[in-house]
Amino acid sequence: MINKEMAKDYLARAERCLKEASLAIKDEDAGGALRRAQEALELAVKALLRLIGIEYPKAHDVSDALIENSSKLPEELKEKIEDLAELISELASIRGPAFYGYETEGIPASKAFKKDYAENVYKKVKSYVKAIDLSMRKYLS
Repeated sequence: MINKEMAKDYLARAERCLKEASLAIKDEDAGGALRRAQEALELAVKALLRLIGIEYPKAHDVSDALIENSSKLPEELKEKIEDLAELISELASIRGPAFYGYETEGIPASKAFKKDYAENVYKKVKSYVKAIDLSMRKYLS
């Protein structure tokens, strides 16, 4: 029961982060949109892993855990696993700069990322969160 409850909560929070990412895009805050998109994807993937009983590292990049346990994932996600893992790693690597910028170089987050990049990432993340949500429903019913 705890895993189901936690997974539902993570997914609800992922959807909230997506709404905030969308708002950030509308406000032309690419860094903010990327940060929230990263959080949405991290929460959704951790929700799925938790729901199917996979222990994941307490880190932002859970791509290795996803790949190592790909045989346990729902069939509809298996074909997307490489792209999903790559996106998780990419977003985890820019999580800090999306919020703080590149401090040593003196580049603020508001100038560190392009709007087109943020929009593209948002669309991918939204698609993955939806796919994860649909996959999780069979475990939650």
